[in-house]
Amino acid sequence: MSVADEKDLQQLKNRLIELAKKAYSRNIYTYTPFMGLAEQQAYYAVEREVSYAGVRMEGGAHLCERKMIRFGEPGYEEEFPIVRMEILPKAPRFAENLTHRDFLGSVMNLGIERDVVGDIFVPDGAIRRGALLFCHENIADYIAENLDRVRHTKVTCRRSEGEIEMENTEPERISLTVASPRVDGVISKVYNLSRDDSRELFNNGRIFINGIQKGNASYQLKEEDAVTVRGFGKFIFYGQTGVSKKGKDRVEIGVFGKL
Repeated sequence: MSVADEKDLQQLKNRLIELAKKAYSRNIYTYTPFMGLAEQQAYYAVEREVSYAGVRMEGGAHLCERKMIRFGEPGYEEEFPIVRMEILPKAPRFAENLTHRDFLGSVMNLGIERDVVGDIFVPDGAIRRGALLFCHENIADYIAENLDRVRHTKVTCRRSEGEIEMENTEPERISLTVASPRVDGVISKVYNLSRDDSRELFNNGRIFINGIQKGNASYQLKEEDAVTVRGFGKFIFYGQTGVSKKGKDRVEIGVFGKL
């Protein structure tokens, strides 16, 4: 599933409506593939129309942005078909400093579709400690058997069982002084952008608040709002903590590292 234009968006809406009807009429669960933030907007556009079927979204971990949508309330619980994979260097001492793009590129070079792969978490400089990948269970064994190299680094890939802590998943708390909790102003401060550059991000559809695309640069942030700025990162707005001597708002932000 992908959204390139209005036609794609409408087709995706129709597909979601079909999945909801199927889940309800057959009393089963139905699932979408992994959907990115832009694709998830199709769901929010038909949210009320499909709510009768029962809806839940899941990506594999609380920080995941790429998620599957599950329709259905058949009276029993069923796990999402999501598997967490661990990618580790065979020789950590000689491993390269790999990026998210490196891992994603190597996975896509296996010839699989993007919508069977969820988020890939690569904490800063973490190749020696490994990276985590979420994928559809139907493709997990194929990835484990065939992903043996990321750039020039030889790796092993295996299912990750049990609890595991992902480093850098907790945001760094910082304090800012802003004129108001307007989202464009806060984004400007967090990422050191001009207000014009910040507003341009809205015009280009790159701002998501709590997973929903926002075009309103004057939106007033509320406590616990999660803001994703595509191409820059993600932060949590914790709210006002006081007022400066010049009458500006002091706010606290939780900024996530590069994941």
